[in-house]
Amino acid sequence: MRRLRRTDSLRALVRETRLDLDDLVMPLFACPGEGVVRPVEGLDGIAQRSVDELVREAGELSSLGVRAVLVFGIPEQKDEEGSGAWEPEGIVQRALRALRAEVPGLTLVTDVCLCEYTSHGHCGVVHDGEVANDKTLELLARTAASHVEAGADVVAPSDMMDGRVAAIRAVLPDTPIISYAAKYASAFYGPFREVAESTPAFGDRRGYQMDPPNVREALRECALDLEEGADALMVKPALPYLDVIRAVRERFDCPVAAYNVSGEYAMVKAAAAAGHLDERAAALESLVAIKRAGADLVFTYWAKDVARWL
Repeated sequence: MRRLRRTDSLRALVRETRLDLDDLVMPLFACPGEGVVRPVEGLDGIAQRSVDELVREAGELSSLGVRAVLVFGIPEQKDEEGSGAWEPEGIVQRALRALRAEVPGLTLVTDVCLCEYTSHGHCGVVHDGEVANDKTLELLARTAASHVEAGADVVAPSDMMDGRVAAIRAVLPDTPIISYAAKYASAFYGPFREVAESTPAFGDRRGYQMDPPNVREALRECALDLEEGADALMVKPALPYLDVIRAVRERFDCPVAAYNVSGEYAMVKAAAAAGHLDERAAALESLVAIKRAGADLVFTYWAKDVARWL
């Protein structure tokens, strides 16, 4: 077995899993203002950016060979419904128009959720202390439609409301939908909630995000989303859920995505800063593991670094 491992060229010839820039999507965070680059502690290289700076960052990503970005928005004001999510002059809508004009070759994916826009930080409308599933669906569909009107190529609902893919498909019959079909109530989202300013003001999201011990439930979620019109399925987080990615890959014949989330990124960064491991080697090994498990595309904060490394 060792004969084909002797040199780098031999190892490359028989390599089973390959990482390519076409596989990667870089998350970006749009915020109000001009000339704003607001770094986030613990997420080295990740920042809230005003639209002008977001366009500059996206241009650099494109020049390095990154083909797609996922756009999040941090609005100026929040309210109970999260109305900033679908406003024609909302932060994501302005960012999309600027990106479409200035970086035309980039594929623009948008996160469709209300948590960044609601004053309470939950992913839907709250009624009597609970997130009201059906009342939220119309607002999610309105948000997705506003994103496409502003220039989005793909919408990615991440809210985990039941029936939201069907609601979005009803108003967007021709738009690709990447559904966060198996999104777990994970401990690995902490840094993201800081950069997206989306920490719940009360309670948590366990009532609508999935319970980490469950994988058969994830497959039911995936089946429902495909029936409702999803084009691709997302598993989030990635590294603690490689078995779920594999199960989804084996069960469904559709593109499978995985989100290499902020906590996964931050802990490797922290370990590397402390001298415990080599960041480049650990990052590439992690991303290859996600691909090896069955992901066709990976949403990762390392996309820009990988573009340089590869």
